[in-house]
Order: sequence, then C-alpha cells, then structure tokens
Amino acid sequence: MDSTPAPPAPPVITSFVALGDSFTEGMSDLLPDGSYRGWADLLAARLAARTDGFRYANLAVRGKLIGQIAEEQVGVAAAMGADLVTLVGGLNDVLRPKCDMGRVCGLLEESVAKLAPNCGQLVLMRSPGRRGPVLERYRARMEHLFAHIDALAEEHGALVVDLYSCDALGDPQMWAEDRLHLTAEGHRRVAEAVWQRLGHPAESDWTAALPPAVPPGWYARRVADLRFAHRHLLPWIGRRLTGRSSGDGRAPKRPELVPLLPTAAPAAAPVAARSADLAPLACEDTP
Repeated sequence: MDSTPAPPAPPVITSFVALGDSFTEGMSDLLPDGSYRGWADLLAARLAARTDGFRYANLAVRGKLIGQIAEEQVGVAAAMGADLVTLVGGLNDVLRPKCDMGRVCGLLEESVAKLAPNCGQLVLMRSPGRRGPVLERYRARMEHLFAHIDALAEEHGALVVDLYSCDALGDPQMWAEDRLHLTAEGHRRVAEAVWQRLGHPAESDWTAALPPAVPPGWYARRVADLRFAHRHLLPWIGRRLTGRSSGDGRAPKRPELVPLLPTAAPAAAPVAARSADLAPLACEDTP
C-alpha cells in the first residue's frame, strides 16, 4: 500500500483582486463585443465555478507604470481584504528607454509590503517575454526586476508564477499582432499556470511547445511590417512623444469586489488543434 501522504487541498478562495497593466487587463484576448478577457478573467471564472458567492475585481488598466499602480490600485486592493491578490507591474517601466530600476524596485517593494498583510495569498509573476531583439535589449533589466520579485516573495510569503522561463510563452505565435500582448491561447496558458501554482490539479500542460510555424514569404513579412507600423508602432511613438498613455482616462473594467456568476470554464483543446488558429507573426519585436 502506498503510504505517501496526499498533497494538501488548495485553499478555498472566495474573492480575488487583480492589479496591473494591460497584461492583467487582458489585452489582446479580444471578445466579440470588442472588450478584452484575459488570464485573470479566465482564472476568476474557474474559481467562481468552485465557490458559491465568489467575488472578483480587476483594477488593471493598460499602459500603467508601477508608480501609477502603486498609487491608484494598491491601496484600493489592500482595503478589499481579498483571499487572493495578484500583482503584475513594472514591465512598462523596464521597456522604456530610460528606467530608474531602483525606483521601480522600491515601488514594487512598498506595494508588496502593503498588500501581503491584507490578503489571504499574494501572487507575483515573472512576466513572459516574446523572443526577439526587444527581449535581448532589455533582458538585463527584466532579470533584475524578476530577481527582486523573487526576493520580495520569499520575504513576504507570496507565490511567484514563473512565466519568463517558459519557452512556449516566448514563441512569437503566442503573441498578438501588436507584438506586445499575448493571444487568447497565451492568456489561457497563464490562467492555467496560476491555477496550478495555487495548488489545483493540472487541466492542461501550459508549458507545451507549439508546432513550428511555417515561415511566411518575403512579401507577407513586408505586409505584416507595414500593418504593424501603421496600427501599433506609430501610435505608440506618438504617445511617447506627447507624454500620453493608452490608459489615460480609462477606468478599470471591474473596479468593485462584487459577485461573479459561475460559468463553465472553456475546455482545453489539444495543442495541435489550438495552434492551427494562431497566425504566425512574421516580424521581430518593436524597439
């Protein structure tokens, strides 16, 4: 008879608050009505299906820097006293040409110190990075940030979900046309990663590699480059030059910790079937 003790049951989570920027808001997991879903909504739906009266708030807003997250979201979330809080921030700062890493790490430290005592479980993340020249250009900063996140988690009893080291999430096929945000499949995998890190049994392998993409031809690459520049790169440059953000004036999609009606979690399709719907990206990341 096997005497190995069964793993402890995951804690019951009756409330969840998500903080951050576009990654947690859900871009680019686009729904038919034009809104974004994303990994946090998917995780909340799973948790709601297990617990009556489950409540969920998502305070994340696209374009927010860590200072804005600390000022606008952290205090609100701490006052909610949720069972689960996720905090993902700082990458928008890191990817800017000039970045004060000491300030970024300090603000993150202040945020974690305020959130950890005021929630049941705090979850931090090592964010995924799309393979390409942008990742290489900012790799040292990102790894500095992630090392600080690891240290904060150990100090405050937070959990860390390591998405950065997952090769599958770095695959360009997992990234949307803007090359900055995950596709629906990428968000589904992030939700699964957090689900497993919370102690729930695996429902799919979120680290599984996608089948290799068929390389597009020269003409298709140039068309993709032009479309990307027109729709995403030029507007991004314009916002940087004028000091604007894509999140200016935008309210969180779920600002209150209110009940979320349980819905059936979408079934995980085989990786090969899902990848057929993922359009390969022809070009590298943006500067």
